[in-house]
Amino acid sequence: MPAPDQQLTEPVMGPAEALSELFTPAGKHHPYPLYDALWELGPVIPLGPSGTLVLGYDEVCTALRDPRFLVTDAAVHQATGMIDHSSWQCFTKIMMFSNPPDHERMRRFSRWAYSPGQVAEQRQLAVKAAERWTAHLADLDDGGPLDLVEAFATRVPVAVTGELLGIPEADQMELRTAITATTTAFEPIFDRAELLPADAGMDVLVGYLEDLVRERRRRPGDDLVSAMVRDRDADGALSEEELVSSLVMFLIAGVQSPSDLIGNTVRLALEHPAEGHGMTTDDDLVSAFITETLRFDPPNHVLTRAAETDIDFYGHRVVAGSRALLVLAAANRDPRRFTAPATFDITRKDIRPLSFGLGPHYCLGAAFARMQVEVAVPILLRRFPRMALAGAPTYRDQLVTRGFARMDVTLGP
Repeated sequence: MPAPDQQLTEPVMGPAEALSELFTPAGKHHPYPLYDALWELGPVIPLGPSGTLVLGYDEVCTALRDPRFLVTDAAVHQATGMIDHSSWQCFTKIMMFSNPPDHERMRRFSRWAYSPGQVAEQRQLAVKAAERWTAHLADLDDGGPLDLVEAFATRVPVAVTGELLGIPEADQMELRTAITATTTAFEPIFDRAELLPADAGMDVLVGYLEDLVRERRRRPGDDLVSAMVRDRDADGALSEEELVSSLVMFLIAGVQSPSDLIGNTVRLALEHPAEGHGMTTDDDLVSAFITETLRFDPPNHVLTRAAETDIDFYGHRVVAGSRALLVLAAANRDPRRFTAPATFDITRKDIRPLSFGLGPHYCLGAAFARMQVEVAVPILLRRFPRMALAGAPTYRDQLVTRGFARMDVTLGP
């Protein structure tokens, strides 16, 4: 039976307190009561001349489609001084943080790597990785708790994306810490020192992939890096820095979101055992379960946009140059759009969660991320039908890209 997530949905404070709490460690770990409290102020909340908070489903959709709401590109980060940091020097050279015309140029270059045909070909890599790491879990099992994040949820996307890029297995897990560190740059930064971990992680990834690009240029293989180097050298569509940055983002996106989504999906499967068991035998149920997970507890909570000009937005004035924080996770629980939004219910129809964005910046890697989860979670649950949570999972200190730091489980007899 569908059941509400009571711990995460009971309002605990007023909207002013909720807003001040949202980006604290406690708020990042349990944001849903804060979103509920903020709804008392409406779907669009002015934060003064510097920003606007957008919670409503229709309102977020509008902002994501409106070309006047720009992504925070190099020009925006130049104005704030963030471009001085290596993390944002790299991020502003990818399509995710580029506006027209650069965005279209970069998207055309990379689109083939995320095509349905490519994702279908990569499915067997995911099967191989999931089967390997479920076997590894069985080898580790001594009857006590195991951290599923470290031993499985992380391992599968690292193996799949690493093999796709041609990264030797010996190097793959060493890059994992750097990948997670870079995603801290997406959080609101109140002190430049908060970017140091992201910068250090980015330096590792950029240095590694620069070396890999040089190696594949000398000795091409049948991996994605070789193919993108070949295409770039043939038509010059990207600069060398843009090529490396695009590969960095492919690695980050190919690992972080799938890893977090695997963790969220497994947690919900263990809390809803009838539906979780159904995923082991019914492919349609797998798809519905993951779609509802993306609505109910997604790995990506917030996107930021910058107003190109003054915008009259649902009766509120968004000032040119100010930021709009689009809270995807709150929009996915908009009570005007979803019946009983705090209830996890895989029977919902036509729900269309916004967890991978919308419009021209819709995540090209969404199908790749979903595919990994659709493969990995049923294989895991079939192998360990009596798996159970061994305590409450703990979260990383992040909200924009939110996921478990640790999730202890017992595998069962």
